[in-house]
Amino acid sequence: MTDRPTAPETVEESRLTVALLAAAALAWAAAMLWSARVTITSRGNAEMEVTSTAYALPGAVSADLVAGAAVALLVLTLLSRRRTLGATVRFAVATGAGLLVGVLSALPIITINTAGSLYAIVGGTVAAAATIGGAVAGFRIPPVIAAACSAAVGVFVIGFVLNLFQNPVLDLLGAGDTESSANAAQWFTYGQAALSGLAAGLIGYAVLRRARRHADGADVRWPMYALAGAGPGLILVIGEVLSRTAGSEVLELAGKVSPMDQLAQEILSTARLNSALAVLFVGAITTILAVGRTLSPADDEEEEDEEDDPQTNSSSSETAYHSSS
Repeated sequence: MTDRPTAPETVEESRLTVALLAAAALAWAAAMLWSARVTITSRGNAEMEVTSTAYALPGAVSADLVAGAAVALLVLTLLSRRRTLGATVRFAVATGAGLLVGVLSALPIITINTAGSLYAIVGGTVAAAATIGGAVAGFRIPPVIAAACSAAVGVFVIGFVLNLFQNPVLDLLGAGDTESSANAAQWFTYGQAALSGLAAGLIGYAVLRRARRHADGADVRWPMYALAGAGPGLILVIGEVLSRTAGSEVLELAGKVSPMDQLAQEILSTARLNSALAVLFVGAITTILAVGRTLSPADDEEEEDEEDDPQTNSSSSETAYHSSS
């Protein structure tokens, strides 16, 4: 009786790769949460605190989704080196690791002000995001999870760098009066989404190709590549959905500050969702195209196999000899 071959998508990632990924994801989540806390506490009145909280919520949620998944993947990788985990145990461990990350992430927000429910809602939303990320890491596709999380960290870094140079880029795009500034901002958003999707696809592809070495050269199926490339976009979509549902009260309060704030919240929510969808589709398509470039036509492969097979060559020679006789 032969052992069933191991599917390449179920092979655990290397401990060093997952450890570096978890460290990067935690560092980004900590930076987002600390930045949100500093921004909120530096405001002079309650209305500005609410508005700042609403602005910071989606970014913190997305960062904690990745952090929860990366830490859960690290815990699973370490435990799997000692024993094979069943599906139920794997899911329970991953969810617990994500919940732990979520609880720790909620503390910097909840402790801003324990008197009201606003920051408790934000902390609960952040904790839920990390728990969901941990649960997703429980699926037995470690290379794909690692590739998607790595691509998401890359997307976060690209967004940070582009925002640092936002003003010069807007000037290059022709920002001037109100109308031209709006058009320039729109083109900046489109460009950032396209560049982020391209980076997501390439990073996801590179991580999965590297994972082939840990699977003895076996490669995952192309839909897994597409899932890895689309992962950052999915994370951003889930983050936006969580912000609109679990954190809906925060967004509603921010919209009640003034009509302008309500309009700004609606515009930003729509822009974030559109950008997330663009990153999702561009990332998936980029990864698929990258995979396609490595594939050779089936006919060429068959011809090469026939040329390399000595039995086929000898049979062909004998057939040709008898035909000539």
